[in-house]
Amino acid sequence: MATAANLPPAVAEEHAPQTRKAPAPRRRDGRNQPGNREVRAKASIPLTLLMWVIAAVYALPLLWFLLSSFKPGSELFSYPLSMIPREWTFQGFVDAWERVDFAQYFLNTATVSITTTVLTVFFSACTGYALAKYNNKGTRLFFVCILATTMLPTEVILNPTFSVIRDLGLYNSLAGIIVPSVLTATGVFMFRQFFLTVPDDLLHSARIDGAGELAIFFRIMLPLSKPILFTLAIFSFQWRWNDYIWPLIVLNDPKWYTLQVALRSIVGAENIDWPVLLGASVISLLPLVLVFFVFQKYVLNADVSAGLKD
Repeated sequence: MATAANLPPAVAEEHAPQTRKAPAPRRRDGRNQPGNREVRAKASIPLTLLMWVIAAVYALPLLWFLLSSFKPGSELFSYPLSMIPREWTFQGFVDAWERVDFAQYFLNTATVSITTTVLTVFFSACTGYALAKYNNKGTRLFFVCILATTMLPTEVILNPTFSVIRDLGLYNSLAGIIVPSVLTATGVFMFRQFFLTVPDDLLHSARIDGAGELAIFFRIMLPLSKPILFTLAIFSFQWRWNDYIWPLIVLNDPKWYTLQVALRSIVGAENIDWPVLLGASVISLLPLVLVFFVFQKYVLNADVSAGLKD
C-alpha cells in the first residue's frame, strides 16, 4: 500500500487531511459577530472624543496666553480679538529681562526650589521608610499626627511658623523660605505607602548577606522608589517655584525676591505693562515645563519583586 511519502507531491497534497477553521460566529441575520477588539474600539470612541474636548477646553486659555506674549501692547485689546498675533514680536521678553533684575530673581527662585526639592525628597524618603518598615510603639500614632497636619489650612499655621523663623534669625533670607518647606505630609505619605508594598523578604535577604540598614536604604529601597522619588520631586519643585504667600511674608529686601513676588511688583496700581507681564510669566514657566519633560519618563511603576524567587 502506497503511503503519503511515496506519492507524488501533487497527489499527496490532494489526499492530505484538510484542517478547517472554525467559522466566525454569526448573528441571526447571517452577519459575522464583531471581535472583542472591534467592540472595545467602538466603545472607546465616545470616551476618546470626550477626553479630546476636555483637553481642548483646558489648552485653549493656555494657548491664548502663550500667543499673547508675542503680541505688541496695541494688539492685546484690539477689536476684534485674534488668537494668532498679527505682528509677532519678542520685545515683551526683552523688556521683562532688562527692565527688572530678572536674572537675580530667577537665581533666587532656582536656589529655593532646587534646595527645597532635594531636602524634601531625602527627608520624606527617610521618614516614610522608617514608618513603613520599623514597627515601634507609637509609629502609627505619629503617622496619623503627620497626616492630621494636612487638615490645617496654610493660613492657620502662617503666624506660628513666622514667629519661629523670626526667632531663629532667618527672617529676610532664602533659608527662611527653605526650612519650613523641607518636610511635607504628602511626601511622607507617598513614600510610606510605596515602601509598604516592598516585600520584607527582600530586606531579610539583604541582612542575611551582611548589608547594614544604611546600605539597604540607599542601595535597595531608594532605587526601587525611583518613580515616587521623581514624582515628589516634580511636585515639590512646582510648589516651591509657584509659591507666593510665604516668600511675600518672609522677604523684605527686593534683592532676595523670588519670581512670583517680583512679578507682582510689575503690576502697578493703575497701569499694567501687559507685554512685560506676559513675557515674564512665560519665562517663569519654562523651568517647570523643562523639569516635567525631563523626569516624566521616570514616573513609571517599579518592579519591587525584582531579585525575589517565587
